[in-house]
Amino acid sequence: MQFHKTLIPVLLACLPLSGMTSGQDGLPDDYCRWEVVEYTIMEPLCGLAGDAQRGMEIVSDSNRGNCLACHQLPIPGIEAYGTIGPPLAGIAARLSVPQIRLRIVDWRNINPMSIMPGFYRDPRLINRPGEKYRGRTFLTAQQIEDVIAYLATLE
Repeated sequence: MQFHKTLIPVLLACLPLSGMTSGQDGLPDDYCRWEVVEYTIMEPLCGLAGDAQRGMEIVSDSNRGNCLACHQLPIPGIEAYGTIGPPLAGIAARLSVPQIRLRIVDWRNINPMSIMPGFYRDPRLINRPGEKYRGRTFLTAQQIEDVIAYLATLE
């Protein structure tokens, strides 16, 4: 009997909350679906082109990408950075743009145990998001493509 008292609340907690998003299938209206093929996302999100300058601003902004919390990046004037993730200098020499895209969109497709957030992960899969992020992605599709454009310059 004790098992059932524990199991039912756990199962109820796993159910998606209704009304979290306004889009079809519980996704935001502006969410662009993406597909993983051989550890890549080949197509730019929503067919968007990124801007490297905006991308650099996003990765260094603690209220948006906050990449510097975990990664070292070759950004002039930035001396404080985290060391949890790998340094990103030279990432474009090691990975293709479609490989970088998957890592930014949702790294957990490669490493399910990672602590790196999926910045364009399906919002229904985000575990306990803050109120600001309920039913939405951490970055927009345009911001993701901007970050990718910046990272693609780091050869």
